[in-house]
Amino acid sequence: MGSRRRAREFALQALYNADVSGVAVSDALTGLWAGLIEGEGVDEQRPAEGDEVDFAKRLALGVVSRKEEIDGLIEQCSTNWRLARMPVVDRNVLRIASFELLGCDDIPPTVSINEAVELAKRFGTAESRAFVNGIVDRLARNAGRLPEK
Repeated sequence: MGSRRRAREFALQALYNADVSGVAVSDALTGLWAGLIEGEGVDEQRPAEGDEVDFAKRLALGVVSRKEEIDGLIEQCSTNWRLARMPVVDRNVLRIASFELLGCDDIPPTVSINEAVELAKRFGTAESRAFVNGIVDRLARNAGRLPEK
């Protein structure tokens, strides 16, 4: 698995934890790294490498720094779905992809979209892939990162 994909998974785990438990994202990241170092990580993963830690922090803390803006844009792009009603995994996958589209010009928009779909397939429900793909695609077009259809 590519190191950026793995970092996205770490960011998703931290955002999910913060979302469901109410802890700060920085504390969720610290707990995640501690668990991986002690061998308690998901599926007994190897410890995170430095570039994975850095990218996961960039994503998770970037989402936090622009959360109001990101959540507003997601709601604008999600017809008939309020953010609070979305599954927690889907909501946080959308937040990561939105931050990438808005704040990471070094990442091509198609990569952000594809990675969001992969996260949704791996961690979401059977419907997550299509749901996430539709919203992220619309968000990318609204943000001017993809041409209009």
